[in-house]
Amino acid sequence: MSVDVTAGHHFGGLHHVQLAVPPGGEDRCRRFWGDVLGMTELRKPPVLAARGGCWFRGGDLEVHLGVERDFAPARKAHPGILVRSLGSLAARLEECGHEVTWDGEFPGHDRFYTRDPFGNRLEFLEPHPAS
Repeated sequence: MSVDVTAGHHFGGLHHVQLAVPPGGEDRCRRFWGDVLGMTELRKPPVLAARGGCWFRGGDLEVHLGVERDFAPARKAHPGILVRSLGSLAARLEECGHEVTWDGEFPGHDRFYTRDPFGNRLEFLEPHPAS
């Protein structure tokens, strides 16, 4: 956990990332985040489950997919998700029909972009090994 001494508070990483999805998109979320990416679906608290959407966990990352009535995909804004075995993930996405666009412009990392089934932009990156 990093400490910002000047501000007097601490940031410890992210608990979750939330992305918007259209109404009725839960089954497509389950296929992408669960079946393709291999994340585990979490049970939402009942009061939140009534709103629709679904939550997933992979490693220390949670992704919350929330229903937005007037949905528009996030084409620029995106989560940057750290992974190990980036090439393996890219191959899995491509074999499941998802386009992967590699981008070598982030210092110290390999990375690519893809989109979820609704067009939300996703970035996956892996740090280069320490020399």
